Amino acid sequence: MDGDRRGWRQCLLSGAVFAVCMAGTTLPTPLYGLYQEKFGFSELIVTVVYAVYAFGVIGVLLLAGNASDAVGRRPVLLVGLGCAAASAACFLCATALGWLYAGRLLSGLSAGLFTGAATAYVMELAPRGGASRATFVATAANMGGLGCGPLLAGVLAQYAAWPLYLPFLVHLALVAVSTAVLLRLAETVGERRPLKTVRPQRPALPPEVRAVFAPAAIASFVGFALFGVFTSVSPAFLAQSLDVHDPAVSGSIVALAFFASTAGQLAVGRVGVARSLPLGCAGLLAGLALLAGALHWDQLWLVVLSALVGGTGQGLAFRGALAAVAEASPADRRAAVISTLFVVAYAGISVPVIGVGVLADPMGLEGAGLVFIATMAVLVSTAAAYLLSRPGGGAGHRSRR
Repeated sequence: MDGDRRGWRQCLLSGAVFAVCMAGTTLPTPLYGLYQEKFGFSELIVTVVYAVYAFGVIGVLLLAGNASDAVGRRPVLLVGLGCAAASAACFLCATALGWLYAGRLLSGLSAGLFTGAATAYVMELAPRGGASRATFVATAANMGGLGCGPLLAGVLAQYAAWPLYLPFLVHLALVAVSTAVLLRLAETVGERRPLKTVRPQRPALPPEVRAVFAPAAIASFVGFALFGVFTSVSPAFLAQSLDVHDPAVSGSIVALAFFASTAGQLAVGRVGVARSLPLGCAGLLAGLALLAGALHWDQLWLVVLSALVGGTGQGLAFRGALAAVAEASPADRRAAVISTLFVVAYAGISVPVIGVGVLADPMGLEGAGLVFIATMAVLVSTAAAYLLSRPGGGAGHRSRR
């Protein structure tokens, strides 16, 4: 019994460290408008600054995604916390646009290092038989941390002094506490190997996975693209079209999308893996439709509803996609296939967002947003139609091989 309590305590503490790191990656979201005023850059630059983060994540996933399997979980997570601290320092020192690029890149490196290693670490620290609860802890830490970042920054920017400095000082303090906590947790990798044994992971797609992977990848791409738009340009839309200049409001709306995603991922246990991916596609489509309505009629309540419905759909779709491709993959290539899915997902958080930024100048933010929504709606509708046409009606249907 004492061992179980100690195991759960370590599991929860590692989850808290995970959440702190992920919160840092979304901390600048409600502050982009203030940076625009300070440095005088366009909406396109906002989207590029945001997207640099995704390139950092993708680079780590491809080059060192399996590093913690070799050198241990704690060393990799400590490096991730170091990158998070360096990112906060860049934002604190920002006197030109280059500092923001550097901060976002370092933030992406920290997220890339944490995504796989921290998820594994949280599950390994849990007592025997606690896999389901540990998965909940890891999911809540990841998406909950992403949601807490804009919420914390928005509230501090609106109601406290030094809006471009205090959020990052608070995060640096949290990173310092997390480092102390991590140093006291147990290492879970028994046989460690030198760092030189880590090899880059190439995207892999065995033939038997391709039929399942296509709709799973499309749904993941669209879900992350929706989050990308919420976290990069929604504060500008709120300010320009709805005259909402309160960072706490914009931060809360973005946070709502991430919290709804957490709820959607947890709901997979109730609706079942086989139905979660098509249901998630339906949720994403509904969220996109609500966002289109918000852009067309300039209604704040539709933005809030879009965050709630679209976030839930993203959670259902992404966890269903992960489960579907993991089930269809050969055991010896499963990690490479899942990494490929993450690469597609993080491409979704960057490429479409930059497209919105490119179109925002000639078409305006609303017109660019509507083009984005129409494109994503076609993609997710195609994926949903394919899923519903397959035997079993979902990607989680087990094929008999």
